[in-house]
Amino acid sequence: MTDQADKTSPEQTEDTGPGPVGTDRRHGYVLDEQIGYLLRKAYQRNAVLFGDKVKDLTPTQFAVMARLTELGSVSQNQLGRTVGLDVATTKGVVDRLSAQGLLSSERDPNDRRRQLISLTDKGWSHFVTNAEVGLEVSAETLAPLTASEQRNLLRILKKIQ
Repeated sequence: MTDQADKTSPEQTEDTGPGPVGTDRRHGYVLDEQIGYLLRKAYQRNAVLFGDKVKDLTPTQFAVMARLTELGSVSQNQLGRTVGLDVATTKGVVDRLSAQGLLSSERDPNDRRRQLISLTDKGWSHFVTNAEVGLEVSAETLAPLTASEQRNLLRILKKIQ
């Protein structure tokens, strides 16, 4: 048997032993079974579906607008926290949506250092126009699951946040 044959023999590609040159599966880590990887892949699918239907907003921008419909006028910091964004990303999203005329900001009368962010009339209208599309994208993302699986998935995801 040659060295090359030894490197790729079936015995060496089992999950419990070395695989082809440069691989070793004895560590037990299988990427396709990792929650972070699977969540990212599911999110990517959702983002593609969203992008196919909504050309002028990213899913993150849409999420910020959705949160503002729920909270009204809030500080940029609070807005970012409630959508799960870091400070720099929140600022970028707010700046881009403001440049499109979809958000406005004003000084907080109770704390002059803080800016309060809210949807403009144009922002409200734009969100309402796309809200049904957002629901369709969620339905398409979850379509491979039964209704019961969909409810369970959402319940479990909320639990592990």
